[in-house]
Amino acid sequence: MNARIASAPISWGVIEVPDWGVQLDRERVLSEMVGLGIAATEFGPEGFLPDAPAERAAALAEAGLQAVGGFFPVVLHRADEDPLPVIERELEAYAAAGAGTMVLSAVTGEEGYDGAAELSDEEWAALLANLDRALDAAAAVGVVATLHPHLGTVVETPEAVARVVEGSRIGLCLDTGHYTLGGGDPVDFVTRHADRIVHAHLKDVSLDVAGRVRAGEIDYREGVRQGMYRALGSGDARIGEIVAALRGAGYDGWYVLEQDTVVENDDDAVRALDNARRSVEFIRQAVAA
Repeated sequence: MNARIASAPISWGVIEVPDWGVQLDRERVLSEMVGLGIAATEFGPEGFLPDAPAERAAALAEAGLQAVGGFFPVVLHRADEDPLPVIERELEAYAAAGAGTMVLSAVTGEEGYDGAAELSDEEWAALLANLDRALDAAAAVGVVATLHPHLGTVVETPEAVARVVEGSRIGLCLDTGHYTLGGGDPVDFVTRHADRIVHAHLKDVSLDVAGRVRAGEIDYREGVRQGMYRALGSGDARIGEIVAALRGAGYDGWYVLEQDTVVENDDDAVRALDNARRSVEFIRQAVAA
């Protein structure tokens, strides 16, 4: 069971968003993952691991971690900007490290995750076509590309997810936190789209804080700082029920602890590690139940 459980550097506050917080060094984050008995990790944002494919693979191997793949934000809806070259360049690192899953996020092109974008029909057509092109490019090197519905991107709501399911062949990454923030029910997500779910990011959520983020009272980073994401099993996202639904649907992919955290000082770093410890133990129990 442990081989199917992974983590991601964002659970230690390491993220691609500028001015987010302290970015802990790679050696500390990877060693703390291993100390929790985690055997695999997502790559994290650009710059966390070496860019060169062979060096990236070596860094994970030296730490004793298997490469899962990772979260890869890219603009996919602009007909005049071809996303394939940057996707194919990233896939070189996947092939070198033996990573099997590329988690695409269809970002707006603006920094951060507080904006929103309403796509035209032409932009939707470009997005759906590029999702299928990315899927095929990844498959050509033995990688599964998946789309991550995410707050502040062009695919965040249940309605947008349904349009992707109807209009493309790409699989989905169920992120229990972001789908909740987008106005959806993750258990319903599993019921409706079980045959398209190929990856899972587990986050537990405080619905009170999440509601203030969705209402625009506070921005996304401030919501995270105020505890929008909780150690798994201690929030409102029904993680145990979601894992049970995934298992019942025959899901055999990764369960990734991928829970956004803001680290501003040493106390926050200690708290992040404690939350990760509690969350990993919860996943182990839920998967084995």
